[in-house]
Amino acid sequence: MTWNISWELYRSFLGVLREGSLSGAARALGITQPTVGRHVAALEEALGVVLFTRSQVGLLPTEVALALRTHAEAMESTAASLQRAASSQGDGVRGVVRVSVSEVVAVEVLPPVVARLREAHPALKVELVATNRVQDLLRREADIAVRMVRPRQAQLVARRIGNIELGFHAHTSYLARHGTPRTPDDLAAHALIGYDQPSAFVREAIKSFKSVTGFTRDAFALRTDSDLAQLALIRAGAGIGVCQVGLARRDTALVRLLPRALSLKLDTWVTMHEDLRHSPRCRVAFDALVEGLQQYVGAASTPAPRATMPRARPKASP
Repeated sequence: MTWNISWELYRSFLGVLREGSLSGAARALGITQPTVGRHVAALEEALGVVLFTRSQVGLLPTEVALALRTHAEAMESTAASLQRAASSQGDGVRGVVRVSVSEVVAVEVLPPVVARLREAHPALKVELVATNRVQDLLRREADIAVRMVRPRQAQLVARRIGNIELGFHAHTSYLARHGTPRTPDDLAAHALIGYDQPSAFVREAIKSFKSVTGFTRDAFALRTDSDLAQLALIRAGAGIGVCQVGLARRDTALVRLLPRALSLKLDTWVTMHEDLRHSPRCRVAFDALVEGLQQYVGAASTPAPRATMPRARPKASP
């Protein structure tokens, strides 16, 4: 057994464990597939064990690989801590800050916030990761994250923004053609926009719409797992869907439907690892995100003017 083993070999090992293939690990790590293969082979030779066996579904970890996983992840956490400690040093607001945020917030809310941040600190570079996957701050997949759930890890610094409210909306052009639903039961006669494959978040969100009978995949006339695509369909007058109340209120042509019966509030937080607390680049970015999102949430909570509701007779869906 070789004792002086490079961390890069363990890093590739973890990548294959998580992705199930050399190609998947290469994409996740940003290196080539042959490099990942060489790393895994070198680690197996150094340890004198077999870590993976090939199958029709990819690379399957052996019992030895599964036993090593916890120790390799501890090494990964230590390496990430070293990076955070090093990146927090130095004078001035410069360098790269990586921000993870949902697709809708990244596209619809944060651009002006990031623009102001860059105007104030032109030496700062911002990487905006638009994803609905919760990225791991402990493994430094991102420096800062905007999350719709309260963080539980003790190593994270977090600021609560408030609630981002979701509700059912439709464009006035759709309501003019099909009428306005007055009760949750009326939605059955309308074209609903919803998810294709239910995620854990979707399953939890459905519980908030208990008054809507049949709010399931089969009831949706238009299905997509992209929140941006759902928002675009609502704006195009294709049907009735769920979107953030604050975004809908920016467009006078979007009408909120049944607000008392249909509402979901997402508890929103800005988080980063405590090791980055004293990093100038992360500190200013963290504060800018908190301020910008608080303004967005505050504007969304201001009472909206009453919209004119079209009264055309509802037509049953074909």
